[in-house]
Formats: sequence, structure tokens, C-alpha cells
Amino acid sequence: MNPDKERCGFMLGSGRPESLIFSLALTLICDRGAMLLSRQKVDYLLQVGGAVLPHVEEFKCLVPHLCLLILSSNSGLSHQNIYIFTGYQIEPFNNPADFFMDITNGEAKSTSEPSTAVESKNPLATQYRQSKLCQATLEELDHVDQSIAGGAGGQDKVADYVTSFFYQMRVVCGRTVQNTLRNPQTSYAQLALNIFFAILVGLIYYQMSLKLPEAIQNRTGAFFFLIINMVFGNLSAVELFINERAIFIHENSSGYYRTSVYFLSKIFADLIPNRIIPIFVFSAIAYYMMGLKPAFTAFLCFALTMSLVSLAGVGLAFLVSASVSSFAMANILIALPFVFMMVFGGFLVNLNHMLNWLSWLKWISIFKYGLDATFINEMAGQLFESGSTVVPGEAFLDIQGIDYSRWGFWQNQVALLGITLVCMFLSYVQLRRINRWK
Repeated sequence: MNPDKERCGFMLGSGRPESLIFSLALTLICDRGAMLLSRQKVDYLLQVGGAVLPHVEEFKCLVPHLCLLILSSNSGLSHQNIYIFTGYQIEPFNNPADFFMDITNGEAKSTSEPSTAVESKNPLATQYRQSKLCQATLEELDHVDQSIAGGAGGQDKVADYVTSFFYQMRVVCGRTVQNTLRNPQTSYAQLALNIFFAILVGLIYYQMSLKLPEAIQNRTGAFFFLIINMVFGNLSAVELFINERAIFIHENSSGYYRTSVYFLSKIFADLIPNRIIPIFVFSAIAYYMMGLKPAFTAFLCFALTMSLVSLAGVGLAFLVSASVSSFAMANILIALPFVFMMVFGGFLVNLNHMLNWLSWLKWISIFKYGLDATFINEMAGQLFESGSTVVPGEAFLDIQGIDYSRWGFWQNQVALLGITLVCMFLSYVQLRRINRWK
């Protein structure tokens, strides 16, 4: 065939009882009319007479009982005549392309009786329709049709996954790790940023003395600066779910993995290596450069506090990232609570002398729990010098109204962990609520 004919594609609707002629000359720009038809339709055209056969340029048999009839460009046959010959009556002024789509979708009804005798002459097609593979394919297509027809309500149904939870976790976590290894700039930048700030803080507050009043002033300023760095350093976490929102919707709605698998993979393969490990490096550098308590247990408590503060900030960032789909809205929603938490943290204002209807906000402040924990860890048991007088660190804690008992210290860790878990749980709920059937 010449190139003009090769540009015409041929297709036959599989599984349809009628033997259809699909005319691919849907627009006037095609200069060849191409049709697929069965032997029965050839007989039908023979009965029609000289309307079509004189214009036949080539007749080829593709498979048994399935032949190709190519008409010449000057046949003079309109699309309406072609569709009439195939047993489908096209209405006047109907777009042939739209009518062709109606035929393939089964909306147009044939005016000719379907022939089952022709189908029986094609043993390959008959055997396929009777096979288990055909039945399984039809069932899968029915399941997809029902899911699409269900719309947004389809997401309330319990999805059946071929693979297990742990297999999905292994694959998705492996993919996340591979993406990190292929693009290590983010991990390296996070680690380098923490090392830089640790050295900067260590140089600013290098080997703080125990002489009052600068000892208290420097320590409170250093702790406040550290908490700010831990909280606001996680603003980049709001991009996590927003960047991958389209991918998550596509893969989750297609049944690739569960929502819980995707969420946990971000925690194990992204949160721990990119957020927790750099914090320990940061704490190890800054803690000993500032000259805080030399006890190793005090350092571990300090590192634990910094890690929980960072996790609480990440949890809130995850919640915002899973709730919105734009960076502009995410930046507004994440900055507002961070600023309020900073105000009610206890450094900028004395929390014991606030209005009663505002004082409750301190209980949801990450800054408050982080500052209280670091104050207790450093001040309790510490002795400061004021001239010739030795002042215990507990005096400062009493003035601030901070409980420095053993439970007083650990209740701050529990509160930070609780904020983290609540934010993470709400983030997972928001991921579940995303409409994946738009």
C-alpha cells in the first residue's frame, strides 16, 4: 500500500457480537477510506450491487473471515453511506467522528441483525471468549468500571491488594532510599546546615561562664536560639506531600500500595535519616562548644530534647503538607502556629502573669516544653557564682515557676512526643481524606 493508506489505522472491537466496519476516514483531511469487515459484510456489499464494488481499489484477507476493503479516493461515497452499509444509520448533520465514537462505545444501535454464525467460523476468537483469561479480563474491566462509576464514593470501599503490607513497605521504602541516593543534595544540605548552625552557635556562646548575671542570660538566649533553629529548620518539610501529591493520588488509586505504607515509608526512609541523625550531630557539636554540663547523661537528655522538638515541628509541617495542595497556603498555615508557639514559649513573656483566657495556649507550645526541658537539664544541680555568693540553679527555676523534679523534666518529653504523634496521626487522616477519584 502507498503511504496514504499506511497512515490509516485499523481496529476491530474485541468482544463485540456484531461484525463492525470501522471507518477511519473520520475527517475530511483523510484521502483514503479504510474499513475492516467480515466475509458476511462482503456478501452484504455484493447484494447492494454496484454502489461500492466499482470503487474497490484493493481487497486483502488479514485473517480467516476478516478482510480489508480499500476504496479509491474518488469513490464519491460519503461517511453516511459507509455507515449505512455497515448497518448503522447516521443522522443528518451528525459529526462522523462523534458517531464513530458512539459506535465504539456501544451507544449507537445497529439496524442489522447480529450474526453468530460468522463468529463460530473464527475458532481463535471463539476459543478466546471461552477461556479463563477472557473471563478474568472481563471481570477486571467490570471492577474498574464500577470503581469509576462510584466516583468519590469508591474510596470508601476496602481495596484489595495483591501484595502484602510488608512487601509494599519494602518496595516503597526502597524506592525512597534510592531517590535519596540518586539525589543526595537534600540530605547533604540538611547535614551541612546543621553542622554550620552548630558551629555558629558554639562560637557565639563559646564556653559560657558560671558568673551571674551573664551565665543565666547567655544560657536562656542560647536555648531559645536552639529551639527556634530546631522548629523553623523544618519548614522545608511542608513540601514533602505537596510535591508528591499527584504521584501519590495516581499510585494509590491504582492500588499500588496502601496509604499507610506510603506514610510510614516517609517516616522511616525520609524522616529518620534526614531529621533525626543530623540533630544528634548538631547536638554533639553545639553542646560541648557552649560548655554546658559535662555529664554524658545531661548531653543525652539535651540531644533527646532537641530531637523531640524537631519531630514536633516536622509533625506539624506534615499535617499542613497533607492538608493543602499549594505552597503559598502551606507557608501561611505553618508560619502562623510557629509564631504563636514562640510567643507563648516563656522566653518573650512570663507565662505566670498572662491573661487567664490566653494562658492556656502555652500548653500547645512546642517552645514551652523545649525550653523547660533544657532549663531543667542545665540548671538543676548547677551552681552559679555571684561575687562571693554561690547561687543554685534551682533558684532560677523557682522564679520561672518550672517544676524541676524528675517527672517535671520527663513530662516535657511526653508532651513533645504527644504533639508529634497527634500531628502524625492527623497527617495520615488527611492523606486518607484526599479525593483520589477525581
